[in-house]
Amino acid sequence: MHWSEHAVWWHVYPLGFTGAERRALPPSAPPVPRLSHLANWLDYLVALGCNGLALGPVFASETHGYDTVDHFRVDPRLGEEEDLLRLVEQASGRGLRVLLDGVFNHVGRSFPAFADVTAHGPRSRYASWFRPTPGGGHLTFEGHHRLVALNHDEPEVADYVTEVMTHWLERGVAGWRLDAAYAVPLSFWRAVTERVRARFPGAWLMGEVIHGDYAAYVTDGGLDSVTQYELWKAIWSSLNDRNLFELAWTLDRHNALLETFVPYTFVGNHDVTRIASRLSDERHLEHALVILCTVAGIPAIYSGDEQAFRGVKEEREGGDDAIRPEFPGDPAGLAGHGHPYYRLHQDLIGFRRRHPWLVRARTTVTTLTNTTMVYTAADGDHGVTVALNTADDPAEADLPAGVWRHAAGPGRIDGSRVSLPAAGWAIATRG
Repeated sequence: MHWSEHAVWWHVYPLGFTGAERRALPPSAPPVPRLSHLANWLDYLVALGCNGLALGPVFASETHGYDTVDHFRVDPRLGEEEDLLRLVEQASGRGLRVLLDGVFNHVGRSFPAFADVTAHGPRSRYASWFRPTPGGGHLTFEGHHRLVALNHDEPEVADYVTEVMTHWLERGVAGWRLDAAYAVPLSFWRAVTERVRARFPGAWLMGEVIHGDYAAYVTDGGLDSVTQYELWKAIWSSLNDRNLFELAWTLDRHNALLETFVPYTFVGNHDVTRIASRLSDERHLEHALVILCTVAGIPAIYSGDEQAFRGVKEEREGGDDAIRPEFPGDPAGLAGHGHPYYRLHQDLIGFRRRHPWLVRARTTVTTLTNTTMVYTAADGDHGVTVALNTADDPAEADLPAGVWRHAAGPGRIDGSRVSLPAAGWAIATRG
């Protein structure tokens, strides 16, 4: 089993987490070693049950980190290379692996190669790195003027991306999240991943894929995993609508993906409204976490979600600020109201760790109404049963054949039946 299949990630957006300036520092300004701020949280994420730190952008950029200008230099708002390497070392000392965020679909307009094209036009040696558009401009990422798309048909671009990835893998990172992987040709990923794996066969490469043929990014693109946005959407949508048929349909799709790869699963990240704000009934926070921790996948917790942080994403400039807030200098600065949900995270992540086979478990729904679901998650001789009740009234349901004993949750197991309180749940293991 690859090490990634034991991973539970704590996902952090460093520029927001550390309270960095919104825009790049002036060239004359000294670096600010804010990455040391994150070191104060490593014991916290270990106590949570995580064994991986998934970092958002840390490289020099113009504003939010996804307009990169130098993939070989740490953003001065976060510090210098030695600050990042020290964080990697401190994490490693606690048994934590570090994942970096690679933005290789597009770059900021002051990226040196594009600045050269701006200055010299078609005569620039980097002209082929970008795609011209009618009127003298260049192709951008989804219409964002500040994000200039790279030309992934240009072999030098593949050389550059390979060099960046291997550069930081040499320095101790465990793998990469590949931003906007869905916007990059599969042939490009295949060319890069083969060369990266030739040098670092243990590296884990995960792509951000929102829609499309998830499995193709593994079979044709050479990635190890992709983001499971279908499951993310089904979790909060089915809970809000009290339509667990949607979740059941998606779990069937999820099972099919497992034939090819293990998806990266989550209920929150730096690009979406926080789960505590997305759900219309805060009681369903527990259901969302139960599902995340009992179905197959490589799960990630977005920093703050374990404390039931709230935040709504808005489609405007600065619309991500609420979901990417500054954190206190260390966990002691957290408000206490989120502690019960943190404890639930510890319990459920701990349950998953005691059942590591869940990473590839297939789910089978055995009871299903709009508001009640019972499913088993099984792999070979191993299995657990999960019962969910999203209604305002108590519910009862049959369990699958077998002997089951209560493992977690406010529900009660009585022989072959489960009794669930209003908005309740239960997990049962084989007796």
